[in-house]
Amino acid sequence: MKQIYHYSALLAVLLLSKGIFAQSDSTWKTDPEVFVSGFVDVFYAYDFNQPDGASRQPFLYNHNRHNEFNVNLGFVKLGLEHSKYRGNFALHAGTYVNDNYASEPGVLKNMFEANIGISLNKKNTLWLDAGIMSSHIGFESAISSDNWTMTRSILAENSPYFSTGMKLTFKPNDQLEMAALVLNGWQRIQRIEGNSLPSFGTQIKYQASKKILLNWSTFLGTNDPDSLRRMRYFSNVFANFAIGKRVGVIAGFDIGAQQSFKGSSTFDPWWSPVIIGRLSLSDSWKMAMRAECYHDPTGIMIPTATSNGFQTKGLSLNVDYSPAPAVILRLEGRWFNSKDAIFETNGSLSRNNFVIASSISLNFPKTKLN
Repeated sequence: MKQIYHYSALLAVLLLSKGIFAQSDSTWKTDPEVFVSGFVDVFYAYDFNQPDGASRQPFLYNHNRHNEFNVNLGFVKLGLEHSKYRGNFALHAGTYVNDNYASEPGVLKNMFEANIGISLNKKNTLWLDAGIMSSHIGFESAISSDNWTMTRSILAENSPYFSTGMKLTFKPNDQLEMAALVLNGWQRIQRIEGNSLPSFGTQIKYQASKKILLNWSTFLGTNDPDSLRRMRYFSNVFANFAIGKRVGVIAGFDIGAQQSFKGSSTFDPWWSPVIIGRLSLSDSWKMAMRAECYHDPTGIMIPTATSNGFQTKGLSLNVDYSPAPAVILRLEGRWFNSKDAIFETNGSLSRNNFVIASSISLNFPKTKLN
C-alpha cells in the first residue's frame, strides 16, 4: 500500500507538470480575483434529559451544548479565483471546532480550509487540488445554512466533514463529475502517529436532470497506527430530488466495515439510512422533517459499552425563517430512541432523548477585494 501511495503521488506530480507546461496560453497571465466571506452560527439548545455536563451527546459535534448560548461555528475565509488556478484559506472557531477537531494539535484546530487547485488541461475540466478541504462524503456541510435541517443527521456527524490530501477531479460536462483522492486518514489534518498508510477515496456525482442529483462516495484506509492497523471500508450514497417547485427529498445511506483486529478476516459493520423532506412554504419560510436510523452494534463509530452497542433511531422537525438571503432563524425539535439506555438523564440512563434547539446564522456576503 505504501508503494501505491508513492506511485499515486508521483503520478499526480507528473500530471501537474504536464498540465502546467502544456498550457502556454496567455490566460495564465490574467489577474485572479480575490474574495472575502464569512459565516456565524449562534445557537441555544435545551435537552429535556437534563445531562449533568454542558455537552449533550458524545456522538454529536454540532449544536451540542445544553441550556447554554454559544457559537457553533464562525469563520472568515479568503478565496482566490482564476480560470487556471484557485485557492482558499479560512480560520474558524466555535463549539463544533472544539468537539470535532479535538484530536488535532495546536493551531491546526483552527484551520477550516487551506487548499490550492490548478487546472491540468486547456478546457479546465481536470483539476488537482491539495490541502485541507471539505469532505467528499455526504450531503451535509459544517455550514448549517447549507443544510435542510438545523442539526446534522447521525450519519453526517460520524463521517468526515473535512479531509486533508490531494484530490484529482474530472468534470467532462455539466452532468458528470468524478474524483479520486489520496488522504491523511479518516477526517484527519495531521496523520495518526505511527500510521504510514495513506487513505484513499472516490466520488461520482451525476446531475441526472435539473431536479435529480445522484452521488456515490467511498473511503478505504485505516484509523489506527501500523501496529494495530484495522482496514476500514466505507460507502456513502445519496439522491436529492425536487418534486415540483416547493417539495424536496434527500435520501442517503452509509455502510461501512472495519477489521475486528489487525490481519483479521472478520469485519465489524455499521450502517445508517436517512430521509429528509423539505417544504418551501414561501421564499422566507421552510419546514423539514427527518427520519433516521444508525446501526453500530459493536461500537466501531459510536462506542457505548452496552450489550447492543449503538442502535438508535430518530425523528426531527424544524421550521426556518429567512427574512433576508443572508439570515436564517431556525427552530428544531429532535427525538432519539435507542435499543439500550445510553442517554444521561438526571444522573441515570434512559433509552429516549428529546431536545429543542434554535439558532441564528448569518452569511457574510462574498465580497471582491480587487
